[in-house]
Amino acid sequence: MATKSELLVTAGSVREAEALVKAGADAVSVGSSRYGVRVAGEMAAEQIGEAIKIVHSLGSKVYVLVNNIMSNGLLPELADYIKQVADYGADALVFGDPAVLIACRQAGVKLPLHWNAEMTTTNYASANYWAGKGATRAVLARELNMEQVLEFKRHAALEVQVQVHGMTNIYHSKRPLVANYFQHQGKESGQEKLGAERGLFVIEAERRDEKYPIFEDANGTHMMSAEDICMLESVHELIEGGIDSLRIEGLMKSLAYNEAVVRAYRTAIDAYAADPAGYEFNPEWQEPIEALQPADRPLSFGFFYKDQVY
Repeated sequence: MATKSELLVTAGSVREAEALVKAGADAVSVGSSRYGVRVAGEMAAEQIGEAIKIVHSLGSKVYVLVNNIMSNGLLPELADYIKQVADYGADALVFGDPAVLIACRQAGVKLPLHWNAEMTTTNYASANYWAGKGATRAVLARELNMEQVLEFKRHAALEVQVQVHGMTNIYHSKRPLVANYFQHQGKESGQEKLGAERGLFVIEAERRDEKYPIFEDANGTHMMSAEDICMLESVHELIEGGIDSLRIEGLMKSLAYNEAVVRAYRTAIDAYAADPAGYEFNPEWQEPIEALQPADRPLSFGFFYKDQVY
């Protein structure tokens, strides 16, 4: 049997973490929006500790998101937070800001570090630089095509993680742009209600059939893609290329949907590992996903096979 790529999914609660692992995930990523950005759900450190205990009992891992752009105000408490989740048994920290490395040293914490610089994780030289600073994994930018992804892996001195399913972030500002817009219009924004659950969209005049979800939280304004990546049909290409971790983005999706996605990818990964030479994609694996896929959010290969234009 071939070595299996890890199947990673985001989780927004203890319940979701347990359910997604039982559906087939090898690892879940969790966090608090105070230290992480675009977390799937708000989890306090104690809840993260509870999730770690349950997930570990099921044989899977928990990665804690500390990938926010850290402000000066967060620095005095960052080391204590990292120490707390490390003591709970976190399997890795996902970071982008070098302040996290400093906080780890201050806390005396030695955990695997997954470097995630969002759109700037585009070349293996930069990734290998961070490997020299202690990073054990690079989370690749979603804008890379298949050829670039596989070239990255061939030259990387650390593990490589790629997103294979779900929406992607296409714009982020630390400012509350939507609330400011409402204020400029002389309207009540209800700023506390501008979260992901409100269902706000940006629509271009020239492409009115495409809806870009937009939401605001403590970290500013986030605009997401109008489509969902779905690499199920071609996930074997990434496994063949040695990609270490395949990530499912569960943000703004129901638990039922994310469970269906995890089961589908689990089936494909296991089928390839059992017989790489005889592997063949079965379209029926994707049917449960398509049955739950929102009608206004088409599935696509993202940037993997073309120069995607949002």
